[in-house]
Amino acid sequence: MCRRALVSGTVQGVGYRAFARRAALELGIRGHARNLPDGRVEVLACGEAAALEEFVARLRTGPAWSRVTDVALGPAACTAEPGFGSG
Repeated sequence: MCRRALVSGTVQGVGYRAFARRAALELGIRGHARNLPDGRVEVLACGEAAALEEFVARLRTGPAWSRVTDVALGPAACTAEPGFGSG
């Protein structure tokens, strides 16, 4: 199962992508996180349903320096390679 999340708020320049990568690796999620020009972070996450649910919960919290105001979820094609990139 794969999901695409668009994370809004203060999520660039605060370690958000590194936070997402650590959480993904802990939960066995594959995919990536990347900054978008409009200030949001796009996250592609693929994995087991329960792990994805926990991952999205962590995305909604973010690292201590972030301020997440919204996480818009949508379906995504399962095209992620093994591992989790943050570039």
